[in-house]
Amino acid sequence: MGESLTEGFVCSNLSDDLSGLSFKDLPIHSVEDDSVKISIKAASLNFPDLLMTQGKYQNKPELPFALGMEGAGIVSEIGSNVEFLKKGDEVMFGSWGHGAIAKDIVLPSGMVSLKPENYSFAEAAAFKTVYLTAFVGLIRRGNLKDGETLLVHGASGGVGMAAVELGKLYGAKVIATGTSDEKLKVVKSWGADHVINTFKNKKTSFREQVKELTDGKGADVIYDPVGGDIFDESIRCINWGGRILVIGFAAGRISSLPVNYPLIKGFSVIGVRAGEFGRRNPELGRENIEIINTLANEGKLRPHVCKIFEFKDSLEALEYLKDRKLIGKIVISIS
Repeated sequence: MGESLTEGFVCSNLSDDLSGLSFKDLPIHSVEDDSVKISIKAASLNFPDLLMTQGKYQNKPELPFALGMEGAGIVSEIGSNVEFLKKGDEVMFGSWGHGAIAKDIVLPSGMVSLKPENYSFAEAAAFKTVYLTAFVGLIRRGNLKDGETLLVHGASGGVGMAAVELGKLYGAKVIATGTSDEKLKVVKSWGADHVINTFKNKKTSFREQVKELTDGKGADVIYDPVGGDIFDESIRCINWGGRILVIGFAAGRISSLPVNYPLIKGFSVIGVRAGEFGRRNPELGRENIEIINTLANEGKLRPHVCKIFEFKDSLEALEYLKDRKLIGKIVISIS
C-alpha cells in the first residue's frame, strides 16, 4: 500500500502537561477500492483526546498518534467501489485511530457521512461523538421513555448538552447539573427544564433538590460523564427501577457501588461505550448513525460550538479543554 504525507497535530510522548504534543508530517495510506480521501476543514476535540495524551484513557493508541476523533471536510478522492459519495461532497466523519486534526485523511467509506446542508463544517465536526454517545446511552442502553425524568450531570460539556437536547426531543423532563451558573444558563436555554449548580449547593446536596423536583421519587435515568462524588450522590436520588448510565469519569475518581443500594431500590448501573456498541452490533450501529444523521438533517439536533481555534493554535485549544472553559464543544478550523 502506498503512502503520502500530511501535516497533523501529534502526540509523541505521554505527559500530564501536554509537552509531548507538536505538529508533524504523518503518513496516510493511498485510496483503495472502499476508501475515500478527505481534505479536512474542521475537527473537534473531545475529553478522551486529552486523556489519551496523558495515558489515562481506556484505549491507548500506539505512539505517535494524531489527535482528533471526528471532523468534517471535502472529498478529494474516492475508491472505485464507493457509490454514495463523489469528489467535492461535503462530509463529516468519525476518525477513531486515524486523527482528524490534520490537513488530510484517508478513511473507509463506512466511517463517512454527508454533512447536513444546514450545518457549518464546524458544527458537522462537533456532531457525531457526542450525539452518538447520547443516543446509545439514553435510547439503546437507558431505554428512556416519554414522560420520564432525566438527570444529566456535566450538562455544559459536549456529551452533556447533547444528552439534554436529545432527552427533550424524546419527551423527558430534564434536570441538568453543572458547576457554573453562567454555563447552566446556556444549558437552560438549550432545553433543560431545571438546572442545579452542584458546586454552589454542596451544603444542601443536589439529591434533595432532585427529589423535590420529582415529588420525592428521584430521577428515572441518570446520565453521568462525571463519576466520583456525583455518582455517589446519584444513587441516593434515583427512582425505583431507574438506570444510571456510566459515561465517563471527568471528576478523576472511579466510584465504587455498595450493592445493597441497587438491591433495595431496584435500579441498574449501565456502562455506555457508543463505539463498542456499534462494533459489537454492526447493524444497530449503522442504524444509530442513520437516526442521529436524520435528526440533524431535519434540524432537530445542532451541536453547541462555543469557540473555534485555528489549526496552528491546536495546543491552545487542548489547554482550553483541559481548563474546562468550554460550553458544549470546541472546534479547530483547518484551512
